[in-house]
Amino acid sequence: MTDHLSHGEKLIHIAAETEKGGVELCVETFGDPADPAILLIDGASASMLWWEAELCEQIARGGRFVIRYDNRDTGRSTSYPPGQPGYTYTDLAADALGILDALHVERAHVVCRSMAGGLGLILGVDHPDRVESLTFVSTSTGEDGLPPSSDELAAGIPAEPDPADSDAVVDYVVASAKACSGGSPYFDETATRTLVERDVARTRDYAATLVNHYAISFDGSSRDFASLKAPTLVMHGDHDPVLPLPHGHALRNAIPGAKLLILEGAGHDLPKPLWDVFATALLQHTGDGDGDADLEGTR
Repeated sequence: MTDHLSHGEKLIHIAAETEKGGVELCVETFGDPADPAILLIDGASASMLWWEAELCEQIARGGRFVIRYDNRDTGRSTSYPPGQPGYTYTDLAADALGILDALHVERAHVVCRSMAGGLGLILGVDHPDRVESLTFVSTSTGEDGLPPSSDELAAGIPAEPDPADSDAVVDYVVASAKACSGGSPYFDETATRTLVERDVARTRDYAATLVNHYAISFDGSSRDFASLKAPTLVMHGDHDPVLPLPHGHALRNAIPGAKLLILEGAGHDLPKPLWDVFATALLQHTGDGDGDADLEGTR
């Protein structure tokens, strides 16, 4: 158990090859820095708030030093003009390493959700000495032949709002989150709206948040999931309309020794009623220096 949890948000300056003056990234940590580190990296348009503080605290209480942060163009981190991101996936992966360096973390258990799966691939292949284990949540290999996003997803996402109208932006993001839940019985619209309102209020430029991650190039295509050596856990919701469950199976099959935990009732999200399942699996996967521990419910 930890006596202290959040250490508060702080801006960390990171040197960056694509930025002469470097970038600022907003970081928050939870728990004891002496404990094994878990680095949480979220997906497209998602600030660190989508790794909810209560969930981070739950993981920290399990004896982990939890790190969450705003990627570029989200939250309080460096922002670029809408439609003109000045970075690639490799730059975002370097940001993650820069955060570990700033926090004096030599190796971390890296958890990547959705789009950030590409960052986990780059980190695991190019920097295996920094990656203790990998966990991929709601992500994909991107290989041909996998099922596309559902028709219901497209029908549930409204037209993009005027970025200057914060109320319209909140409504849009909440509606999009509901669509991405895939009809999950666990979707909590009230809690989601509260999170989104805070997210929009603290973000440097939400117009950039809405579009820039979808405009960056994946310059890690030469990497292969089969090259990953770190113990790997794949977690995927059975209601995911963005990347249907076969994407999770494909990812598990592509990585030597990987295990798959199906999050029953989850869409392309991580609803609160499944936090115990998620945290328990993550703590076991990252425990005792053995990320390859047997996990109940995996296959």
